[in-house]
Amino acid sequence: MMGGYTAPSVDWWAIAPIIVVFAGGLVGTVLEAFAPRTVRHSVQVALAIGTLVLAFATLVLKSVDQQGATLGGGIIIDGPALFMQGSILILSLISVLLMAEKFSSAGADAFTPMGAAVPGSPLERAASRAGWGTSEVFPLALFSIGGMMSFTSAGDLLVMFIALEVLSLPLYLLTGLARRRRLLSQEAALKYFLLGSFASAFFLFGSALLYGYSGSIKFGQISDAITKAPAEVNGLLLPGVLFVLVGLLFKVGAAPFHMWTPDVYQGAPTPITGFMAACTKLAAFGAMLRVVYVGIDANRWDWRLAIAAVAALTMVIGSILSVTQTDIKRLLAYSSIAHAGFILVGVLAFDKTAVAGVMFYVLAYGLATLAAFGIVALVRRGDAEASQIGQWAGLGKKHPVIAAIMALLLLSFAGIPLTSGFTSKFAAFAPAIAHGGRALIILVIIGVLCSAITAYVYIRIILLMYFTDGDDEVVARTPSILSTVALAAAVIATIGLGVVPGPVLDLANTASQFLR
Repeated sequence: MMGGYTAPSVDWWAIAPIIVVFAGGLVGTVLEAFAPRTVRHSVQVALAIGTLVLAFATLVLKSVDQQGATLGGGIIIDGPALFMQGSILILSLISVLLMAEKFSSAGADAFTPMGAAVPGSPLERAASRAGWGTSEVFPLALFSIGGMMSFTSAGDLLVMFIALEVLSLPLYLLTGLARRRRLLSQEAALKYFLLGSFASAFFLFGSALLYGYSGSIKFGQISDAITKAPAEVNGLLLPGVLFVLVGLLFKVGAAPFHMWTPDVYQGAPTPITGFMAACTKLAAFGAMLRVVYVGIDANRWDWRLAIAAVAALTMVIGSILSVTQTDIKRLLAYSSIAHAGFILVGVLAFDKTAVAGVMFYVLAYGLATLAAFGIVALVRRGDAEASQIGQWAGLGKKHPVIAAIMALLLLSFAGIPLTSGFTSKFAAFAPAIAHGGRALIILVIIGVLCSAITAYVYIRIILLMYFTDGDDEVVARTPSILSTVALAAAVIATIGLGVVPGPVLDLANTASQFLR
């Protein structure tokens, strides 16, 4: 104690996974400056993979036994935080394996030296030269992952805001990595930065209002203040809640805060798009669960219908606009918007089973999404991605394995039984029906109808791949060993979580209790 100040106690094992990830990012930054260019990419890939594996091992072996508040209540390690952090690490590891592939939609710099011989047909050589990646992607991704892990375990609004910025700033840079060959990437990065800053301002202003209302930034104390509800400051509560939720709804891509999603998904390098679609959405919903179940649950009847309207609008916009898309990445972006609406239905159920259902949904959706964008990066026409949906015609005849995997993933997005998509929707919708009342039952009906609309979109692509003759210049590049491992793991998990979801659902149920 010094000058009346008592330093907060720190449980180092509880926050060790976060420390490991940030430490890996710092080491990667140093390597980026001093490692020889010829080995820099390989060293960065190995460091990123090793960091994520070590962080996951630390989480499983040590952090699970250190649950509680630490850093003065700024970080809370409980069941949902551990489940979300473990899910982020799993999805991030798959993302890094896909990022390690030396090609993408961006076409920034070729990894193949000028004039060097590339085996295969002329089309395969062109696809091989379409390198995008730069090695700084890996430390940037690690910093973002550390922010995501902090975001889901934040115990107060200030730590949550800092974590939001830490996870977002690297993503703005990663989105623009295709700038040398695609102005679209530059535009996407600028849009993401401007709109993301705008959403962060909403979150910060809402946090200030909640602090003015409760006198605290800690979620537990805000909840206690809401329960007591002093009449003289009630005017600050509802605006503060809504502004904070606007910031979080932007990160999950919910309507009407979804405008950035299609442009950013289309313009960003495809592996980065998959990383954003899977990991950022998971982290944002983890933070949203903590805010609404721990911090502002006591007055949920004041804002629940507004968020229900957002969920309905999100499902409708995402599903209907996906029908009109001709670009595969924009189609998956609108699919992501629709799925955000489906997940919001589960969030609004306000039950322990709903928390488990949402956590299961974001994990299963993230795995399928990463695999889908991994496949999109493989299908190419010349030195660019075959991003137009019409270019996928006849893919089932020329590349049956790639087409079969994509068909499976599309069926999962549609919620067809025996895939993770069906189990996910059931896990999110069932608590809404059981505990949500008439309003959420209506939302579930809207969700089912919107699922049918999106199913039409997905099945249309499957029919195009198998029953339409295509462009002979479109080829599917053979993935590297790392990409093959990542795709295989994601596809196996998509099937496994549909056929045998019990173990993961049980784990989610066990880990669904928040600490205050």
